[in-house]
Amino acid sequence: MQILRIDSATTGEQSISQQLTEKLVQHFQEKHPDAKLVERHLGDNPLAHINSITTKAIRTPPETHEDAVLAAYPEERAVLDEFLDSDIVIVGAPMYNFSIPSQLKAWIDRLGVPGVTFKYSESGPEGLAGGRKIVIASARGGTYENDSMAENQESLLKTFFGFIGIDDVHIVRVQNAGFGPDAIKEGLAKADEEIALL
Repeated sequence: MQILRIDSATTGEQSISQQLTEKLVQHFQEKHPDAKLVERHLGDNPLAHINSITTKAIRTPPETHEDAVLAAYPEERAVLDEFLDSDIVIVGAPMYNFSIPSQLKAWIDRLGVPGVTFKYSESGPEGLAGGRKIVIASARGGTYENDSMAENQESLLKTFFGFIGIDDVHIVRVQNAGFGPDAIKEGLAKADEEIALL
């Protein structure tokens, strides 16, 4: 078994989503003590946004790659493979300006690969990446309803993971973080209760 931890916050030790991913890792390691842990901190070591070279490396067969694409392929494929090799994926996803951090979007852009994580058929898109659990560690400065026009963070992630065939998606959330330490403490306590049920 493999657990993949993704952090994307840029606020260091103050990051609430990072505190949540740490709690989630501890929880799942207690349940699966022999699991391998793979960690990627996109806030500290961001992936570049995809371009014409990296898109080709991700989406076309290696035997068709020219030199620049061939050089980019191993690193690009490694991001996808560590996701596909994981049984539990913990995604630290703070709300930044009503959406997710751009570095988290750059990671997602490497996972949506036609013929690998999804395909199109006569009946529409079909996800191919099912069979794993996703836990989103969400942190928000205020309170946002999931049908609100301002909520483009959790809904984006749920839509994407559903599109690639993952229906085992859980959200552990701290809201109202912008209201100060008491609100954060209350949110983390509630999150602890939710994590214990996973």
